[in-house]
Amino acid sequence: MNFFDSFFKKDNDLEMKFSLEISPQTDLSTVPPVSDIYITMLPGGDYKETAQQAVELVKKGFNPVPHFPARSMQDEKQLKDYVSRCKDGGVKQVLIIGGGREPMGKFDSSFQLLETGYFEKMTIGIAGHPEGSPDISDSDLEKAMKDKKPYADYIVTQWLLDPQPIIDFISKQSVPVHVGITGPLKISSLIKFANIVGAKNSLKFS
Repeated sequence: MNFFDSFFKKDNDLEMKFSLEISPQTDLSTVPPVSDIYITMLPGGDYKETAQQAVELVKKGFNPVPHFPARSMQDEKQLKDYVSRCKDGGVKQVLIIGGGREPMGKFDSSFQLLETGYFEKMTIGIAGHPEGSPDISDSDLEKAMKDKKPYADYIVTQWLLDPQPIIDFISKQSVPVHVGITGPLKISSLIKFANIVGAKNSLKFS
């Protein structure tokens, strides 16, 4: 029995207060009974696959939250199509992020996506980085957060292991913060993903 099966078997009468993140290729029959399911769109991924996975989750009664990575959007036409596919399929919530890659087109920041107004009437999450990001300097990161917060309903943080950075981060925010944590992983995988997301202090903490 895996971690999720054992956890939900033990606590299946409780209302779950956390979310999960899956890929567009995840078998939805394996998804446990949580409400919010985030769907990645990794560099090189197809937005149509993420949108379709989101629509399938709506049909199954979940609240899907597809990622919208600015630097993976080729142009405004593609962005509008992605948003339309999601809205038409009943998606009500999105996570707007920069995306860890060189820009494919005109968008190089999540703030630019937010400015389009295409996400009107949707619940909007933005990314928070209590331990910094490998894609942007700390000073630019602070400015970006200040610019984005007026559009945001909440913040989702990178995952981390050291509690102090997240405590400090939350104390400075004016919108709700959803704290990112990692599932069960091998140490080698933890180190790999910590380097990708910029969880530099958590590497020392662990």
